[in-house]
Order: sequence, then structure tokens, then C-alpha cells
Amino acid sequence: MSEKVSFGYEDVAPEEKTERVGAVFSNVAAKYDVMNDAMSGGLHRLWKDRFVRRVKPQPGEAILDMAGGTGDIAFRMAARGAEVTVADINQDMLDVGIERAVERGITGLTWSCQNAEELGYPRRMFDAYTIAFGIRNVTRIDKALAEAHRVLKHGGRFFCLEFSTTEWPGFKEIYDLYSHRLVPQIGKAIAGDEDSYRYLVESIRRFPPMPEFEGMIRAAGFANTRVEPIMGGLVAIHSGWKV
Repeated sequence: MSEKVSFGYEDVAPEEKTERVGAVFSNVAAKYDVMNDAMSGGLHRLWKDRFVRRVKPQPGEAILDMAGGTGDIAFRMAARGAEVTVADINQDMLDVGIERAVERGITGLTWSCQNAEELGYPRRMFDAYTIAFGIRNVTRIDKALAEAHRVLKHGGRFFCLEFSTTEWPGFKEIYDLYSHRLVPQIGKAIAGDEDSYRYLVESIRRFPPMPEFEGMIRAAGFANTRVEPIMGGLVAIHSGWKV
């Protein structure tokens, strides 16, 4: 039987997922940041601030921000003096990020169209690897984690910010209702795209729970792995070290 991977609630061939995810992000690129504010009530900004504090970017460090698209994480790390390469498989998302950087007068970033599963970088090139709200859209997560490990220097650190499953009693049911019923409608009203935001909600539901994803990070070779739930696990920061 041919391999299948999840695309929202569907199971599809890997190459079909890659193509369809690309179409989703091309569709939402122009309104991506506006929608993030609308869907999270602006909380995504606080989550990203917290994430970057955990990464602790240092002046002169080489950091790969994978699935960095519109630059939200990269801008924060560059402000701390890190030398950031923003990589994304979707050129439309990168174009939005480049435009935002120009508007804000942010220079010194490197922008590169890259597939997380097959990075075009040599071994042991980066001090840190970050990925925020991107890993669940990767077709083969295990390959992306292996590539993250490969391109990190010894002593390098991996940090991932991703939606998960909240463990707060009662909140899970409220959030499920909100995300399935309202988020696609918000996408339709603001971005003119209901289907893409329905997929994004479904992709969260299909993503492995926190302990399972931490196990995948360990299986890729990372040590000292850690999970930091936010809002009971609605969002989580995963980390590990290459030793």
C-alpha cells in the first residue's frame, strides 16, 4: 500500500500534501499576519516573544529560522544581534517577509526558499534552529527533524513553537467549538478563504500530542528535550540540544 500522510482530516499521498500545503500558504500569504491577530486576539505576539526569550539568540550567532515566512520570529532574533537565515518552502510567504523587512528598515537577514526535509546547507552550520507554527505543515516531520539535527553545530539548540492540545478542563471544548466553527468564517471574512483556514485548524488536530512529538525530537538525535506548555498546551515550546 502506498504511503499516506495527513492533510487536515484527509489522508493523501506525500506529494499531494506538499502541493496542497503550498497552495494554502500562497493563498493566505498576503493576509497571514492580519489573520494571526484576528484568530488569536493578538496572543500570538506574546507567544512569539516568549519563544524568542527561550531561544536566547546571541550577537553573531548563526540561526536558521525554518518556515520563517513573514519574518515574525526572525525580526525578533535579529534585534538581539543574531545572524538569521529565514527559510521557507513557499516563496509567496518569503516575499511578504522581505516586503515587511524593507518597510521596517530591517537589514542583514538572509532569505532562502528551502524544503525543511531537504535543506541545502552543509552539516554543522548553525548555532540554533527555530521553527514556529510550521512543523505540522511539513509532509514528513521525521525528515525535517533529522535535517534540523544535521545542520546544527555540536552544542546547537532546536526550538519549535507549535499548536498542541490544551489540557485545561473545559477550555478544550470551548476552543474546539471556536476553531472549527468560527476560524474558517473569520478566514472567509478577512482573507476571502474559508477552506485554507479549515485546513489549518484540522492540521492542528492531526498533529501529535506533546509527549509523542517530544519523542520524535529525541528519535532525531536530540538530547535534553523539554516541553513547555502554554495555556495548558494550546501552544507548546519544544526544545532539544545536539550533543
